[in-house]
Amino acid sequence: ATQTKSTDVGRADSGIGQMPSRKWRNRASETLSSLKAWEAHRPCTDCGERDLPVETDVQNCNQRRADLCEKCRKRRTERKESVLEFVNTEASYGEDLRIIKEEFYLPMQAAGLLSQEQLLGIFSNIQELIDLNENFLEILQEEIDQAFDQGDDDLMTVCIGEVFLEFVNMLPAFQTYCLQQSSSVNMLNALEKEKELLRIFLNVSQNDNTALRRMNLRSFLMAPLQRVTKYPLLLSRIIKATTEYHPDHGSLREAKSRIESHLEHINMKTKQEGNTWTLRSFRQDSKKKREVINIEMRETALKTVGWLREETRFVMEGPLQLAQPPDGQWVKKGSKTLKFQNMQVLLLVNMKRVSESSLESAEPGPVKDAVLVLIRDKNNGKFHLLREPLRLSNCIVSTDPDCDDTFELIEIRREAFVFRDSDRARTHHWFRQIRRYSRELGSWKKRRNALPNIMISTPHTRP
Repeated sequence: ATQTKSTDVGRADSGIGQMPSRKWRNRASETLSSLKAWEAHRPCTDCGERDLPVETDVQNCNQRRADLCEKCRKRRTERKESVLEFVNTEASYGEDLRIIKEEFYLPMQAAGLLSQEQLLGIFSNIQELIDLNENFLEILQEEIDQAFDQGDDDLMTVCIGEVFLEFVNMLPAFQTYCLQQSSSVNMLNALEKEKELLRIFLNVSQNDNTALRRMNLRSFLMAPLQRVTKYPLLLSRIIKATTEYHPDHGSLREAKSRIESHLEHINMKTKQEGNTWTLRSFRQDSKKKREVINIEMRETALKTVGWLREETRFVMEGPLQLAQPPDGQWVKKGSKTLKFQNMQVLLLVNMKRVSESSLESAEPGPVKDAVLVLIRDKNNGKFHLLREPLRLSNCIVSTDPDCDDTFELIEIRREAFVFRDSDRARTHHWFRQIRRYSRELGSWKKRRNALPNIMISTPHTRP
């Protein structure tokens, strides 16, 4: 037993000599030095560069921040400040809207200083703007709170661009207010000269009401105009501080482009109505011009169908070629025999609101109605409808294997239309979308899967 124990002790070096052992220790030391060198020059988690400072004081710099280069640290700080500025200024704007309603509108209404028509002329759609601001601000604040709860002190998980695009319906509301601003101010000036009680109320409010910060009603009425023109500037600051690999980078750029297009459209409408004032102008490009045209078409379509903006969803829009076949035998002859004309087509869906308090619902309600709006190409600066909208509840949509580059829409007991896009895949996409709502809404939808049948009397029905 004693011999075995001494043998075990004597072989504690695992059989390697002094020279190999020294080499192993040297290699381990070199490896450790290499690891320390890599640690000192580890890549930045944001940009991938290797110019990180060596952090020795763990208390002054946590590991997550130590994984960033100095440039990216500064960028994250700027992004956090820009995001918080966006949210805080939105809250301040909402406070100004609340003052307009509670310190001016409601007291003037309760005292009978102005009629309801006069109040509407001065304050326009201020209640719509208040509702939109409250919903928008609530979602923004939830994003901020959730980021802090998850330990994201830099707010890198907050996606302002995505939230902004979800509330893109607030932009037409700003347009309604801005276009009425000139007439609102003129009406207020005229009424203030005419009504002494109104003049006294406005003077006393400005001088004695501390909530107004010595500002008059006209200054508060400018708040929506100032806010809508500040959105591109705030978004630009966030974009500048957001790396292109961030998931919100594309949405931020899209949101900025959308708001700039709406501002250009407001300026255009202002000039058409003969007003001298304009909002901030932005550099025009082809994308913004196309978006301005789309805004005009959507306005024309909404005005035609008479639906509420918040209950309307634009499923598809864009150019299509349209033909009206003289008989039902055109399929045998082929679509080349048809005379097509270029047309702008919009597919609109009227959705039931899930709740009155939510203007932007994650789950849209059931479809109440769906229409196709056909608009001629722009002529003399205005869009003109080809005819009244086609209600898909009264239409049957079908296609034929012999003419797979087109699809046919038959309005029951009236007319037939053949549509096609320059791109065959997009033609099929249009067909699937239109057929979907036609099947859902048609009173005859249970008959033969919404296909044409002998009960439909129209001269254009195919045999």
